[in-house]
Amino acid sequence: MTNPSKEPTPSEPKGTLRGPFEPWDFEALSGPRSRSPEYNEKRLEARRRLLALGKDAAKKVKSIGVSLEARSSLHNPHAFNGNRVSRLWAYLVRAKTEKARLRKVLGSDLAKDLDRAYKNIYLCLAIEHDALEVSLRIHADAWYDGQNLLRRVKAEGLDGWLSVLNTLDGFRLGLDDWKGEWRCGKLTRESLEEYLRHYTPGEHQLLVERRWPVPTDPEQRKAILAGEVSETMLAEVLRLVPLYEYCAWSRTSDFLFES
Repeated sequence: MTNPSKEPTPSEPKGTLRGPFEPWDFEALSGPRSRSPEYNEKRLEARRRLLALGKDAAKKVKSIGVSLEARSSLHNPHAFNGNRVSRLWAYLVRAKTEKARLRKVLGSDLAKDLDRAYKNIYLCLAIEHDALEVSLRIHADAWYDGQNLLRRVKAEGLDGWLSVLNTLDGFRLGLDDWKGEWRCGKLTRESLEEYLRHYTPGEHQLLVERRWPVPTDPEQRKAILAGEVSETMLAEVLRLVPLYEYCAWSRTSDFLFES
């Protein structure tokens, strides 16, 4: 018998859907609609739009020498997501070749979490009922990327990480669901030292995010979505690439087992 609460492995939707976001992309994530299978088709359209944006981002990132693959989140209510879809996202994760290299470094037992794409460091493009988001996240289970970051900082000092973070004005550094936040562009050595006193890879999610409110009034929302929303999100996720390269384990940033 299958376990209904077991994490699903959704296949990516066939084809992508390019074009601006539409009001129903957000409305299908609201209140009772977020729990209703009746709105699966609307959410699938939004998922395909996000995936198209993610694939565009992956192409641009590849052109500067970083190989990432675009994936997207589950769009239908399921026991795993509490039978509610209040958020949809596309995410860019390390390519299979890079994942294979990391698996060899970790060994089969330690590398089991790599099989879940989002249990890595990743770049994210997301929508909620009342918000848009662009972020970099190190999943709480992605201890290997979190440890790589901490050991790089230990080996090289805080200045490199501080410099990369402070190019990201408009973003904030966050820790799991804590209320505390550290504003990029205004970070100091002292504020990062404070952050690192609390952050533990394997226990906490690390995030660097930028969010924009989306009005719930249909006419106001329609007016905002008529602008260059997708282009702005694409430009902002590309700003996160140097931070991704600094934090993520790779052959050129291998600090995982540094003493």
